Amino acid sequence: MTNRATFGSKLGVILATVGSAVGLGNIWRFPYMLGENGGAAFLLVYILCILLLGLPVMITEFFIGRYSQRNAAGAFKALAPGSKWSIIGYNGVLAAFMILGFYSVVAGWTLEYFVQAVTGSLGGKSAAEFTADFERFSSGVFRPIAWTVVFVALTHTIVISGVKNGIERASKIMMPLLFLILAILCVRSLTLPDAGKGIAFLFNPDFGKITSSAILSAMGQAFFSLSIGMGCLITYSSYFYKETNLQRIALQVTLLDTLVALLAGVMIFPAVFSFQIEPTAGVELVFITLPNVFGQMPFGAVWSFIFFVLLALAALTSTISLHEVATAYVLEEHKISRAKAATYVSLGVLVLGVVSSLSLGIWKEYTLFGLSFFNLLDYVTAKIMLPFGGMLICLFVGRRIDRKILKAELTNNGTIPFYFFHTYAFFMKYIAPVAIGFIFLNELGIIKWMV
Repeated sequence: MTNRATFGSKLGVILATVGSAVGLGNIWRFPYMLGENGGAAFLLVYILCILLLGLPVMITEFFIGRYSQRNAAGAFKALAPGSKWSIIGYNGVLAAFMILGFYSVVAGWTLEYFVQAVTGSLGGKSAAEFTADFERFSSGVFRPIAWTVVFVALTHTIVISGVKNGIERASKIMMPLLFLILAILCVRSLTLPDAGKGIAFLFNPDFGKITSSAILSAMGQAFFSLSIGMGCLITYSSYFYKETNLQRIALQVTLLDTLVALLAGVMIFPAVFSFQIEPTAGVELVFITLPNVFGQMPFGAVWSFIFFVLLALAALTSTISLHEVATAYVLEEHKISRAKAATYVSLGVLVLGVVSSLSLGIWKEYTLFGLSFFNLLDYVTAKIMLPFGGMLICLFVGRRIDRKILKAELTNNGTIPFYFFHTYAFFMKYIAPVAIGFIFLNELGIIKWMV
């Protein structure tokens, strides 16, 4: 495509792409999954999955995006015109849109808790009171929807400003701030009494806890954490300039994304163990357990405030990338302005967000396949669409794309080396689809049913 928008600098490329990967998956989902799967042993398997599975697939998505210079759906139409492979791109766009529908609700919750931290409403409560307050708020009508609207409006404002002036500029502010806040909270957590127990849980592996279920869960989390299969990486890499070293960017993004997940663990588990709270608190860890922990610390309101700023920033970097996937598709495929495209996407997301929020409260009795609308969006995207899309991406590049074209793009026409290209190509054609297929079957519960 001619006159296509691009990121303005190497730093912008890295921070924007890291921002698309870093989100609630790192700071909310990863710690509770690590807690539920035995700590350090899960962490070790997770890191191996990131390097052996996540990194190669990320490189592949970067190839698709930059080589095609198109949105997630248009990329496959350009690379395989007239074929059914374009279903991969439509799957990614739809998945991003659906994820944004319920993700914006959770993102809105971070703003509610941010305000409560500012006003001191989180102080002096028991664990039971935190639980009751969260259930009362999340099942309410007005406040959750109001915060969802605010978060979608924030996201819309950044996306509508464009790639360089909106997404890149916001990433250059938010990502350094996110790392700074994470570092501050980690230092505070490490200075608590008995913090060493949390560090031991995080870094001293008990290999007896490595089960087939833990391995598959780690693979799935690696997939979710790096935003693979949802069109974000393809869309963002379509804005890379041609001189970008795709291999290096993929490695840098992978390492920084993993670092955020590790820092989230260092921030959370020493504090959890210090106050003798079970690390297996699950999905309640962020909105119930941690406010309880902060409430027991000196200057607890300050630490709660800092933490929920962090959580809101992480959520916003992800909602921006998800929104951009859908916006770029509407903009390019339907030939309308960015302002109109972003507005249509935002309005659609608000509809999904309102229904998702109400499905946790007054509409909770209305279910499909036994799931509320909120949980249905989560289930269909995370357990079906993302692994399915990722598996097809591997098969597409491994079997449809000429290896000469693939190598030329990943080496910038031979100007940079790719020492393990043939290993990578073999992996993408044969190993990765099978590994992702196992994630797919495990997420659907088929493997558990078979054994």
